[in-house]
Amino acid sequence: MTEVSVISPTGESGKTINLPEQIFAAKVNVPLIHQVVVAQQAAARQGTHSAKTRGEVRGGGKKPYRQKGTGRARQGSLRAPQYAGGGASHGPVPRSYVQRTPKKMKAAALRGALSDRLSHGRVLVVSGFTSGDVPKTKDAVTVLTGAVSSAGGSPGRPVLVVLHRDDEITWKSLRNVPNVHMLVEGQLNTYDVLASDHVVFTEQALEAFVARSVKETGK
Repeated sequence: MTEVSVISPTGESGKTINLPEQIFAAKVNVPLIHQVVVAQQAAARQGTHSAKTRGEVRGGGKKPYRQKGTGRARQGSLRAPQYAGGGASHGPVPRSYVQRTPKKMKAAALRGALSDRLSHGRVLVVSGFTSGDVPKTKDAVTVLTGAVSSAGGSPGRPVLVVLHRDDEITWKSLRNVPNVHMLVEGQLNTYDVLASDHVVFTEQALEAFVARSVKETGK
């Protein structure tokens, strides 16, 4: 078990929480992480690009000039690829970029990414971002900045905040803050972990994420 301090909205960090080793001290398999990230980015592509061939563009039904006697190369249509306004040769067609990545691969890559971030002290836990029942952006930013600064981070760098699905107050407090990306615990993924300098869990979100991960791994 690895212990991390839980930062309160007041900035205190007296409480500690244990992080299971099977999730936060897993083997960092770089080729696996790369494969999962590439597949995730590929799946985000729409694949709707399409270029018209010479048989699909408008016009070009008449031969531009006679076959012989002009001294020029023979041409059959003004909509051939070499003419402006002609069809594309070997242009893009609609396709799917989805790559097959089993759930176990995604889970192993996520564990590796979280373990790498924790090994560099970049996984943080806060008990909450606001002390009341009303969204307060200023208070939430103060807590987040203090937490990241305590881990050696600098303001303005990308931060991933992992929330519980019922934490609407924190969501409203941080949703418009630049360089802060928020996810609920069930949406946590390898790409967003690696794209952020620090990963900040709320205590409630961490408990839900660990419970789900342990149940899926059966350990």
